[in-house]
This record gives sequence, structure tokens and C-alpha cells, in this order.
Amino acid sequence: MRLVKIFFGIIFVIFAYLQLNDPDSGTWIAIYSFAALACFMSIRELWPSWVFYVLAAGYIIGGILQWPPQFEGIFFGETAMRSLNIELARESLGLGICAVVMLVLGKWG
Repeated sequence: MRLVKIFFGIIFVIFAYLQLNDPDSGTWIAIYSFAALACFMSIRELWPSWVFYVLAAGYIIGGILQWPPQFEGIFFGETAMRSLNIELARESLGLGICAVVMLVLGKWG
């Protein structure tokens, strides 16, 4: 489980770094950095499991609120940003990934 925590901690740091060119980068860097911090704190078992459940609930609520009005996919090709709905779907997906990892850390971390 330790390797899973390290893996996702590094993944979230990379996610935060990739947000540097985003117009609302401060928000997303904070979101992913906090998820990375949670992964690294879980390695040493410094936080109780309820903290991870609260974080997961926050990420789930954020993902629901961020969901696009009309889902158009999460394209990664040449049609990467033809509408705001694609960006909102990607942001919801990122929050969903954070939520799943926090639930795993709360249960087995």
C-alpha cells in the first residue's frame, strides 16, 4: 500500500504542475497539492481516517458541482478544447480521481 500512496502522491504533484497554464491555476494547484499532501501524510499515518473521508466528500461535491451542463467528452486530440464543457468534464474527472484515492486512503490507508 505504501507504493500506491507514493504513486498517487507523485501523480497529484504532476497534476498540480500541469495546471500552471490554466486561467484558474491557483485553485487547481491547491486542490491537487492538498491531495498529494494527503497521500504523503497517509504514509506516516499522521491523519485519522475520517480526514480522508471528509476530503473525499469535498472532492465528490466539487466534482458534481463542476460537471458540465452538456457532456461532450474529455477529448485529448486535435479537438482538445472546442468547448468549455470539455474542460469542465476534465475538471470533474480530476476531482473524481482525487475522491476515489481519498476513499481508498481512508479505508485501507
